[in-house]
Amino acid sequence: MSTAVHAAPPDARLALAHTFLLLPADRPERYTEACASGADAIIIDLENTVAPSAKAAARAALSDWLDSPAGRAPHIPVLVRVNCVNSGCFGDDLTLCHRPGIAGIVLPRAERVDDVASASSTAPLFPVIETALGFSRMADIATAPRVQRLLFGATGFRADLGIGGGREELLYFRSQIVLASRLAGLHKPVDGVTAGHEDEVQADARHVHRLGFGGKLCAHAAELAPVGRAFAPATDAR
Repeated sequence: MSTAVHAAPPDARLALAHTFLLLPADRPERYTEACASGADAIIIDLENTVAPSAKAAARAALSDWLDSPAGRAPHIPVLVRVNCVNSGCFGDDLTLCHRPGIAGIVLPRAERVDDVASASSTAPLFPVIETALGFSRMADIATAPRVQRLLFGATGFRADLGIGGGREELLYFRSQIVLASRLAGLHKPVDGVTAGHEDEVQADARHVHRLGFGGKLCAHAAELAPVGRAFAPATDAR
């Protein structure tokens, strides 16, 4: 019997998704609630929001949910943000992502085509550009097999480059991500989380929408409505 892992077909809803609700994998009681939150997609996070000592338990919780009726047939796309390729958790995370019910893999700190290739035989990929090295190789990453959309991790990117300030300081970098996505024939990129009040989140969402982004990560369900409004067609003329 073959043990090959077959690539999952892309979920067409992810191409047009605007709102991505991020939630920690070690809070399984939130999974089903998140699916009913009104988000276009959810991202169950095994990386930043889960302590190292809790990662194995988080994987087990996600595995159990995927075996449940809600997990086997979620009514919105479910993505998993795995730990980075050079972490000790990547292999175990990736094995879990082979399961039915996972619509895509969010790959943090994507810096090399080899990083993408290491996960490219499974679900559609969403590499996160959040380091100088990843940005410098973004064109190659964007054209790697099974990449569907790029994500911009603004918080990590600021930290890696020592960038302060606000939107103006990231304008060039965000614009280049939009350009790389277009040249690679990808769907519009997705902006990262904004740390702030709902009005700040919506202002950031409107800003990146004008730049050519197609969606944004939300840290809380309360952010879904303002982000959704920012990406609504009526905002195109603003």
